[in-house]
Amino acid sequence: MEEFDYYEVLEIAKNSDKEVIKKAYRKLALKYHPDRNAGDKEAEEKFKQINEAYQVLSDDSKREIYDRYGKAGLESSGFSGFSGRDFGDIFGDLGSIFESVFGQGFSKRNRTSDNFESDFAIELKLSFKEAVFGCKKEIKNKFKQYCKTCKGSGAKTKEKCRSCGGEGRIYSRNGFMTFTQTCPKCEGIGESIKDKCETCNGKKYTIKEENIKIDIPEGIDTDNRIRATERGNELPNGKRGDLYIIIEVEEDEHFIRDKDDIYIEIPVFFTNIILGGSIKVPSLRGELELKIPANTKDKERFVFKNEGVKNISNSQIGRLIVQIKITYPNEKLTSEQRKLAESLHKSFGLKNEPHKSILDNCIDKIKDWLN
Repeated sequence: MEEFDYYEVLEIAKNSDKEVIKKAYRKLALKYHPDRNAGDKEAEEKFKQINEAYQVLSDDSKREIYDRYGKAGLESSGFSGFSGRDFGDIFGDLGSIFESVFGQGFSKRNRTSDNFESDFAIELKLSFKEAVFGCKKEIKNKFKQYCKTCKGSGAKTKEKCRSCGGEGRIYSRNGFMTFTQTCPKCEGIGESIKDKCETCNGKKYTIKEENIKIDIPEGIDTDNRIRATERGNELPNGKRGDLYIIIEVEEDEHFIRDKDDIYIEIPVFFTNIILGGSIKVPSLRGELELKIPANTKDKERFVFKNEGVKNISNSQIGRLIVQIKITYPNEKLTSEQRKLAESLHKSFGLKNEPHKSILDNCIDKIKDWLN
C-alpha cells in the first residue's frame, strides 16, 4: 500500500469529527473528480487517495485501527485500499463512496465503459442573503458530449488491437488452468486507435458550454443539493444525465446561522445593564425591540420566535437568538464621570465590596493552615 497519511490527504486534523471529514472529502472530490480533470494523471491519483482516505476515516472501526496501527493494521484486517489497482477497475468502488456523500444521483449505473458518468456535480457559492431569502442564479455549465465526428470512438482510423490480436480478450496460464479476461487496452472491442480523431483528439468526447438559470429556494444551506434534470453529460444515445449543484453559503459579518436559527451578539453599555430599558436590535427582516431587564448577565440570551430562516422542507421559520455582550468605557473617565461613579459606588454601602468577605474568609483559612 502506498505510503500517504489519510489526514494529510483530506487536509484535516486527527481529532476531526465525521461532519468535518465529510465536508473535506466533498470539497476535494469535486476538485479532483475525473470529469473535471480529463487526462490528468496526478489528479486521477489524488482522487484515488482522497477516496481511500474517506473510506477509512468515515468508518469508525477502520479509523480506530488506522489511528492505532497505521496502514499495516488495515492490511492485516483485510483492507487493501486502491493503491496499485487500475483506475477503471476501482471506479465502481469510488462510485459507491461518492454516492454515500453526494446521494443516489451519482450511481455507477450511469457510468459507461469509458468512466464517463452521465451525472456530475458542481459547487455553487451563495451569499448569506441569497441563501436565506432565495434568488435566481445564472450559471455557466460545461458538460461532456460524445464526439459526433468519431461517434465516440476517439479514432479517425483504427487498427487491430496489438495486445489481444483483435480477439477482445487476453489469456494467461497457471499450471493446468487457463484464465481469460477482457483486454484492458481495447476494453473488449478488439480494435485500438491508430490515428486520433481530429475533433476530440482521441478523448471520445467534446466539451460543450451552456448558460442555465437556477431557482435557489429560500432557506437553502451549505451542503444542500439542487438537481438540474437533464443538464448533465450527454451519452451516445443523446440522453443527458443530471447536474447536481452543491451549495456553499458564505458567512455573514453579523449573523451566525445554525440550521434555521440565527444568532447575533449585541453590545450593551454597562449603564443600560444597571438601569434596564429597551434597545433596537437588527433582525433578518428589519428591526425588533429588545427589553433588557435591569442587571441582565453577560452572554444572556433572548429568543424571538419566527424571526429566523424558513426551513427548506417544511417552511417553518426558526428563531432569532440575541446574545448580550456587556461593554465598558474604552476611554479614561472625566473628573465629572469619576465623581458620579464614586458617588454611585458609595451609595451601595457594604454591598459595593462583595469580594471582601470572600477574601477575609480565605485569609483566615490560610492562617489556620499555618498555625
